Parts: sequence; C-alpha cells; structure tokens
Amino acid sequence: MGLLVDGKWQDKWYDTKKTGGSFERTTTTFRNWITPDGSPGPDGQRGFPAEAGRYHLYVSLACPWAHRTLIARKLKKLEDVISLSIVDYHMGEEGWVFSERPGAIPDSVLGKQRLYEVYIEAEPTYTGRVTVPVLWDKQQGTIVNNESAEIIRILDTGFSAFADNSVTITPPEHLAAIDEINALVYDTVNNGVYKCGFATTQRAYEKAFHPLFETLGMLEDRLSAQRYLVPSEAPTEADWRLFTTLIRFDAVYHGHFKCNLRRIADYPAIQAYMLELYQWPGIAETVNFEHIKGHYYSSHKTINPTGIVPLGPELDLARPHGRESVAFAS
Repeated sequence: MGLLVDGKWQDKWYDTKKTGGSFERTTTTFRNWITPDGSPGPDGQRGFPAEAGRYHLYVSLACPWAHRTLIARKLKKLEDVISLSIVDYHMGEEGWVFSERPGAIPDSVLGKQRLYEVYIEAEPTYTGRVTVPVLWDKQQGTIVNNESAEIIRILDTGFSAFADNSVTITPPEHLAAIDEINALVYDTVNNGVYKCGFATTQRAYEKAFHPLFETLGMLEDRLSAQRYLVPSEAPTEADWRLFTTLIRFDAVYHGHFKCNLRRIADYPAIQAYMLELYQWPGIAETVNFEHIKGHYYSSHKTINPTGIVPLGPELDLARPHGRESVAFAS
C-alpha cells in the first residue's frame, strides 16, 4: 500500500511508529457527489449530474470497502449505467495494478496500468494514499469520490432515473438507526480487524482485539432477536457494510489478522445472517475468494512474508440459512 507525494509514487507502508504501534486509516480526499440534477450533495459537496454511461467505478474484489460499492451497483441494477474496472488482487511495489488475471478487468477508460496513474490524471500533484473504490467522471476527466461510504449512497439515491428504485439501501425512516449502527460497526469491526492485523505492538493489537469481539457478541444478541441490523423488512446499508467484513472473516481475518478468539462460524445468528445475505439475489456474484485470499496473503509481506495462500477453510455458503423464522423487527 503505497502513496503519492506531490504526484510522485512512493512504495511506503503505514508508519505505525508515530502512533504507538496502532493502525490509523487515512481520510479520503475526493468527496464530491452525484445527484439526479447535479445539485450539491448532502453536506454541500459539489454535485455532478447523473447520466448513463458517464461514470466509471474502479474496484478490487479483495477489498471490503470496494465490495460495498459493487453490492450497491448490483442491487440498484446499475451495471449498464456505470462501467467497471477491477484491479489485480496482488498489491506489490506499484500498489494496485490492472492485469488480465481471471476476475480482473483492465482500465477501459484511461488505459492505465496502475491505479495511482488514475489519481495523477485527476490531480497531477496529488498527495495521499491510492485506494479503491474510485468513482470516475469520464466527461470531466476527474475523480468524483473515493469514499466508499459516500459512493454507496450516491448509487442508492443519485441515479433514480436509471436505477431499480424498488430497492432502497438507505430508507429514510431507518437512516438514523443505520448511521448509529454503522458508526459502531465501522470502528470496532470493519476497521477493527485492520487495527488488529496492522498493529505493530502487543498493546495496540489488544486494544483493538477486545472491542472487536465485544461488538460481535452484541451483534449476535441483536441478530438472534431480529432479522437485520435495523428493524426493516429487507437488508439496508448497515447490513451490507457489515457483510463485506463477515464474509472475509473466517477465510482471512481470523488467521491472517490474528482475530482468532472465535470464528464467525461460532456465532450461530451471525453465521446464518451472513449466509442469507450471501444468498441474496446477485450477491454471490460479487464475492471472489481467489481475489480475497490471494490479496491478503500475497500482498502483506510484513504479516505473511512467504506469501503462501492457505487452502482452507472450507466454507459451505449455499446451505439453508433459516433466517425466515426470525422476526423482521425486535
């Protein structure tokens, strides 16, 4: 995971010496919005008008943050509206790159070989981490947004003239509850596994480890009593944001990131809930374990210097989940 400094690529890992061994995720910088008419976004961000064929999404199948946006694109049936590139799963000295590896899709918009070149195209003197997802505007030749949490909402609300509006990921009546659970899950689970895995001191690791499993215990209780994270009749953004971490947990985070107090398979309600979401129409198509496992185990040389990718665990994700018997709301 490198970065650009004044438009120059540097292959540098996160500097945890400055943070006492703790991993601190950097803030994304491109934060504009797409709205039906090009009006400003919810926080006054610059607005771009929604148009079919104008925007392009750069993602990794390995990355849980990018996976969120793939799910939103799938659920809203925007595949023919927003084009797609998928980077190679291996992230080496040049960061994310494009290739012909199965599952990857080269850069059909700019013809770049490296994702950092897309960032430079948008801002020649860019300084910051080069991350996925990236939502690109073909017309103006720039990055609209590279914050996954905002891209999800852009896809849910910004393309109403082109999307399947029978699906609402962020129903207004549940938005406050979604925001509340998102905040907890992001800090202790979504980012919590990274804070465990990328910690470079025992203290920093344990500081993240305990809240992670405290939250998973709370989620087990909640999902034993209600079908989804908020009292809705279908999965919301909160569920999909949690799902992308859960689906990677037993295959990657449990061993590779030392999140090994329990597996997701050891939480009956969470496991069944994850299976239901995986079996939701179209979602299994967005999950690629070759890319997921290949990325984490081959790219993180400070954690797994041999680059050996484990063959297990066996995951039976097609078995009945039984969530139909759980009440829609508590």
